[in-house]
Amino acid sequence: MAELRRAARLQYKRAVLWTHARRGDLVCRLMLHEHLDDPYPLYEHIRAHGPVYRSRAGVQAVTAHELCSQVLRGSAFARRNEEPAAGPGARTAPAASQTSAPGDVDGSGTGTGEGTAPAEGGGAAGDEPGDTSFLEAEVADHMRWRRLVAPAFRPRKIAEYRKRTEEVAHRLIDTALARGGTFDVVTDFASPLPITVISELLGITDVDVDRFAYYGLVTGRAIDGIRSARQAAEFRAAARELNAMFTNLVGKRRGEPGEDLVSELLRSQDGDQLPEQEIIGTCQLLLTAGFETTTNLVSNAVLRLLSDRSQWEALVGDPGLAPAVAEESLRFDPPVQYSIRVAREALTLGDRPVPVGTVLMLVLGAANRDPVIFPDPHRFDISRSGAGQHLAFLSGAHYCVGAPLARMETDVALSVLAERAPELHRAGPLRRRPTAALRGLLSLPVSARR
Repeated sequence: MAELRRAARLQYKRAVLWTHARRGDLVCRLMLHEHLDDPYPLYEHIRAHGPVYRSRAGVQAVTAHELCSQVLRGSAFARRNEEPAAGPGARTAPAASQTSAPGDVDGSGTGTGEGTAPAEGGGAAGDEPGDTSFLEAEVADHMRWRRLVAPAFRPRKIAEYRKRTEEVAHRLIDTALARGGTFDVVTDFASPLPITVISELLGITDVDVDRFAYYGLVTGRAIDGIRSARQAAEFRAAARELNAMFTNLVGKRRGEPGEDLVSELLRSQDGDQLPEQEIIGTCQLLLTAGFETTTNLVSNAVLRLLSDRSQWEALVGDPGLAPAVAEESLRFDPPVQYSIRVAREALTLGDRPVPVGTVLMLVLGAANRDPVIFPDPHRFDISRSGAGQHLAFLSGAHYCVGAPLARMETDVALSVLAERAPELHRAGPLRRRPTAALRGLLSLPVSARR
């Protein structure tokens, strides 16, 4: 009976979104996935209504770069809504078992992921153990967690990870070339590379790349909203599996500590020790968010480069351009398209009054193409100066702590592709992820042979 009630609620909310969309609500059109191939014209349509657009679904969509940055940096806005409003994006992401994005070890984009909660309301994650993490944390607790996790992403550590990342990238290309040079950028390269790196960082052995990629897909889909009883069941099952895996890993590391991040969290001192369930939740977040953003960033970047041969050839001629390619890709087609905040107090944003409890949808994909900040914003240009002003990894207190890892992995991935497969070209139709909040590919067939 509970499942029937849940299914009925989902159908009702879907019908409400559909009705608003057909009546012209632009945010609801976005949430119905009508523009997954190219959401940017719709973002411009939203922008044309002003920097803050009021949706009938109870959300105000912010497209201006300056205002998005103001909200991200401001203490007047929370990540968490204690009394969720109806409609898409009414709460922040359910922690523990979910990525966002971004990117973002603390939420947005890993960097370690962010988006909105499952549109069902409480979200499937709330039914599972381990429902605590960066994504649900208020600033004070978040900063405590950040202090404990941040050492794993400092420059010295990133330099150590780089060598291993290069080894994995070359091994993956070796395998692809040995098969004749035709492979899938996503499943054969962009996904297994960061999965392997983040798994080793956490101390996970016997990595099942396909299963971990499935966890990322399931949790990524949930960010857009739980849309069926079947999806809710898949989400809960994935959360249970992840919780069980990390419960076992934490138990082992208590008795046999190593040099991995789980062991470091267990060794944390000065009264800042995390409760075990928080460690488990943090690990779940770090795993899925720690590879989802990089997978999407690398695949989005390769797609753009192969769509403009001159820019691909520029990278082939100088693989040292890879960091610039990563920044322009983060700006032009970020893995995390929006982030949710809630007003703690009444204020004015731009010329729009924002009452207490207002849900703000920060459309990062639109902010990163704001013509006020980025001249000719709809042109992908790896020689662009100022691309690093993008908000793909958020800003302020919740700036993605895992951004250095995502950048390094992307740098290595693009450099190795350019060096080892200079003739790379598309070899079949692509498939996109069926999500609006997280933007990336499920498949991108390519060939390294002419």
